[in-house]
Amino acid sequence: MSPSSFSLADLRSIYETSFFELIRRSHDVHQASWSTHDVQLCTLLSIKTGGCSEDCAYCTQSARYKTELDIEPLMKCEEVLPRAHQAKENGAARFCMGTAWRGVKSGDAKFQEVLKTVREVSKLGMEVCVTLGLLGDEEARQLKEAGVTAYNHNIDTSPEYYPNIISTRTFQDRLDTIGAVQRAGMSVCCGGIIGMGESITDRLRMLEVLSQLDPLPESVPINCLVPMPGTPLADQPPVDIFEFVRLIATTRIVLPKARVRLSAGRDQLTREGQALCFFAGANSIHYGEKLLTAGNPESDRDRELLEELGLLTKN
Repeated sequence: MSPSSFSLADLRSIYETSFFELIRRSHDVHQASWSTHDVQLCTLLSIKTGGCSEDCAYCTQSARYKTELDIEPLMKCEEVLPRAHQAKENGAARFCMGTAWRGVKSGDAKFQEVLKTVREVSKLGMEVCVTLGLLGDEEARQLKEAGVTAYNHNIDTSPEYYPNIISTRTFQDRLDTIGAVQRAGMSVCCGGIIGMGESITDRLRMLEVLSQLDPLPESVPINCLVPMPGTPLADQPPVDIFEFVRLIATTRIVLPKARVRLSAGRDQLTREGQALCFFAGANSIHYGEKLLTAGNPESDRDRELLEELGLLTKN
């Protein structure tokens, strides 16, 4: 267990601190660990879209739901590279590639194509992140050798609420993949999604699990659900902005050395809401007009906001 792990009671005490005291405390923690003007830009590209066998209730890429998403095959290396070059030119310090797969297996032709792509993208000087589903030790080792910096594998929510969202893989499956990533020496990018009908306790239990990982996650994306037509969660109401900022602040206090990433659902936040998140300790955004299949603020709007707030981007 991580020596910095927090109990649910600890987390509840932090989260329930009066709002301004909470964000003041999280801002102080952030200042002690990071340059307060450092925001990393991360570009995310879906390199294989739709047709997934999993039943994640939030996802348009599941083959089990009737959505308007077009299924697209795995992109070849020569198709991905221009997008990676463009991301770097636009200021991205991390390039993440995602596939709508349950997982990957060593020796599979599609996995070999991904490894080829990783080798080429890693030559561009950006951090390379991939999210490919479940991994074993051998697959993780090959990704590390190919040049993957970090592996994204979210736990999504609390262990207790998880079965309400996904039935085709277990919470332990998620933890097993994270273990393989850690043993291979890659950084772990692991967070969750809020707004799926879970309770505040579920959100804090998610943070409790993250605080118990050893080593701790290097990157923690916090996603707001983007309700997508055709999915079981299509009618979920938006997340309250003060609840979201409280979770960002609590995450920063609990995981002071992690990059806290504002991920999906950021286009639903006002400029003022995003500013509060940055003050509370968020120091990375997913950057670009699309996140896998969900919308995202336009790059120019993000640049304008960061400039107005005096936040420099990390390259």
